[in-house]
Amino acid sequence: MRLALDSTHDVGLVSWLESANDPSTDFPIQNLPFGRFRRDADDGWRIGVAIGDQILDLERVGLVPNADMHGLMDQQQAEHTALRRALSDGLRHGSDDAARFRNALIAQTAVEMGLPCEIGDYTDFYTSIHHATTVGKLFRPDNPLLPNYKWVPIGYHGRASSIGISGQSFARPIGQTKAPDAAAPSLGPCSRLDYELEVGVFISRPNAPGERIPIEHAEDHVFGIALFNDWSARDFQAWEYQPLGPFLSKNFASTLSPWIVTMDALAPFRKNWTRPEGDPDPLPYLDSVGNRETGSIDIELEVWLQTPAMQKAGVAGERLMRSNYADAYWTVAQMVAHHTVNGCNLRTGDLFGSGTLSGPAADQGGSLLELTLGGKQPIRLSNGETRTWLEDGDTVILRGYCERDGSRRIGLGECRGTVLRARAD
Repeated sequence: MRLALDSTHDVGLVSWLESANDPSTDFPIQNLPFGRFRRDADDGWRIGVAIGDQILDLERVGLVPNADMHGLMDQQQAEHTALRRALSDGLRHGSDDAARFRNALIAQTAVEMGLPCEIGDYTDFYTSIHHATTVGKLFRPDNPLLPNYKWVPIGYHGRASSIGISGQSFARPIGQTKAPDAAAPSLGPCSRLDYELEVGVFISRPNAPGERIPIEHAEDHVFGIALFNDWSARDFQAWEYQPLGPFLSKNFASTLSPWIVTMDALAPFRKNWTRPEGDPDPLPYLDSVGNRETGSIDIELEVWLQTPAMQKAGVAGERLMRSNYADAYWTVAQMVAHHTVNGCNLRTGDLFGSGTLSGPAADQGGSLLELTLGGKQPIRLSNGETRTWLEDGDTVILRGYCERDGSRRIGLGECRGTVLRARAD
């Protein structure tokens, strides 16, 4: 487990860049997440680190030789740690390198953010037992959890090509649905469009085909975490998911936040991973002392909704729910260990989705499917509007942050996406 705390995590550490010392910033000097940016469409993507309201251009400051994010991610842990310390040393108050680092800054508002790296493969897991139970009750009230859930980190292979970056807009998807009393299905726009609150886990170092990654070394193959919204067409899903699972209900759009918060930055916010009393212990390949002691990550997660009426009135949005990643039934290390136990080779830049992250309370559902009980109980917003499913023009914003006594609050930025009307052609 990558849990070493050092001077870069010091709660009293401040930067010469004043915006990084703002208590409300997601990007203090203790965070230092990685992403890719460009100044305009004719410029190539560059690797940057978020600090306050600025981006540090790593190539310009001389800390990386080129803009190869995969090459950076594929480095050994010792090299990642050394780079983090060099960034911290150059950005901290009183640094001898302050002038050189200042010349490599650019405002976050002055650039276009891209996907943090090229994503080759994408696997979506189902790690929240609270989500699995609530959704299961909608369809199987007497037997909500299938027998394999507590034994297997369930997942399916998704579509990487339609993953976009925060700020994207996408057209309401069109697909097949079948009404219960209809003789045949019909083609039309999705009428039960939903979001899914997830985190994305980025793979750093690959494993060879046939090589298992033991759980004790699983996080050596993980670079960090971002926010992830796996938009879902629930009406398509109900018609198509048997016998092979999600297809067109999931592959039309997914949205990522632009910054990868590294496992090093998350080290102060680890906590023990436990199972409820009476649940089975995982099989040995999914179990370790380290995973039990520090496998969970304490990340507060929120979903906000801004309707067109809110936008017109100048309202930034309304929070729909809050949950915590530490409530997940399966950990990052367990996902990696299970994904490779059969010899599957992971590659640098692969993305894992956590699956919808819901909490134990009824108001902590990570999707509208849960919050509205399958569409039977609309949500009433503070401006008098209601929502059962997403409507055209709605913007969904995911936010995440870590805070703990004795540590500086860090954030994951935001993951924002807007639904447009279905295309006519």
